[in-house]
Amino acid sequence: MSRKSLRIENLHVSVEGKSILRGVNLTINQGETHALMGPNGSGKSTLSYALMGHPNYEITDGTAFLGDINLLEIEPDERAKAGLFLAFQYPTSIPGVTMANFLRHAVTNVRMPDRKEGEDLISMRDFRKELKQKMDELGMDGEFARRYLNEGFSGGEKKRAEVLQLAMLQPAFAILDETDSGLDIDALRVVAKGVREVLAARPELGILAITHYQRLLDELNPSFVHVLIDGRIVESGGPELSRKLEAEGYDAWL
Repeated sequence: MSRKSLRIENLHVSVEGKSILRGVNLTINQGETHALMGPNGSGKSTLSYALMGHPNYEITDGTAFLGDINLLEIEPDERAKAGLFLAFQYPTSIPGVTMANFLRHAVTNVRMPDRKEGEDLISMRDFRKELKQKMDELGMDGEFARRYLNEGFSGGEKKRAEVLQLAMLQPAFAILDETDSGLDIDALRVVAKGVREVLAARPELGILAITHYQRLLDELNPSFVHVLIDGRIVESGGPELSRKLEAEGYDAWL
């Protein structure tokens, strides 16, 4: 089976009339891990939200394709069904909805894209078996699935919940929007280990890891690093580029 690409060309995005992205070009192939770095306000999270279809982010020019699917012409749920996943920097809590119930509905709709509302979900038996397997692989206690989604979760637990969703939804491409934000070293290592477990099971997964810090990249070992400044990617390179940024900052481009 041929592998897909996530292709972003000349992407311009505005928020409330203010131009944030000013011509982003980026191609990620399945099986590749890319890192996107840049100072605050450079547009990193804007890129992730725009690709996923957040209504507050207006695409004013450019294209974004996942394989032969034009992401900009379909709704956010259809983008998820097409194989795009976003791990949020600040995951939302949903009181009253258990992690297991949320995942069963999400997995059903992603794997059965033509399903109509009210039709059967994937079988409870198969779902529970798969969920237990993924949680075991990620070193997560079974009680986690019975808790309300992100309700009362610590920062590390919220990010681990995102990794569990990633493991269950099995996308072609995952955007990790500052997954390391708010985590101490131990929590970061647990979350990064979870991402590596997902990659071990599905090496064809393409990843765009958005981060400020080298410590996440030390865990994920990206092959490609990109620098986003003022809404444009101004330089791309290998892992050595992130180490240069860690040592010297962004002064060379500002």
